[in-house]
Amino acid sequence: MPILDVLRMGHPTLRQPAEEVPESAFESPELRQLVEDMTETMHAVGGIGLAAPQVGKSWRLAIIEMASDQASRYGELPSLPHAVYINPTYEVKDATQAGSWEGCLSVPGLRGYVERPQHIALVYRDLCGNRHEIELRGFAATVFQHEFDHLDGILYVDRVKDSRLLVFEDQLERLLTEK
Repeated sequence: MPILDVLRMGHPTLRQPAEEVPESAFESPELRQLVEDMTETMHAVGGIGLAAPQVGKSWRLAIIEMASDQASRYGELPSLPHAVYINPTYEVKDATQAGSWEGCLSVPGLRGYVERPQHIALVYRDLCGNRHEIELRGFAATVFQHEFDHLDGILYVDRVKDSRLLVFEDQLERLLTEK
């Protein structure tokens, strides 16, 4: 399985809305290979999520995997097994927001403080085309919204409300200790 190139901010694919995964693609070798390659890539670069547009495939598809024992730039993570989210939609169940210092494989070296709703209901399809519904809260809700933004051509830097809260990763710890 090849490690795919992760597109970086400035590439036009990252800024266009992705297309729905067509019915004919479910259970296809092409879709399965894409998910395998994306998973291998995500693991190789230390991510917890990856959207298809980030690897140059303009499909509404994302993978997410968080392990509570996983070493992460985000600190302690809730446990969420690897899963594929195809043609996802979500609804905000509670507009109460919380902020976190988001980073992105497509925006390497930067972090930005982004506030997002902390309770969402998600509808998606799996590799076989089966429909699923789940509710997410807290950091998991933030991660899903971040990945699904990629499917709409949005990067987390677009959601940073105060440009003073967009920093290089090596400066983040200094910024946090000064407060």
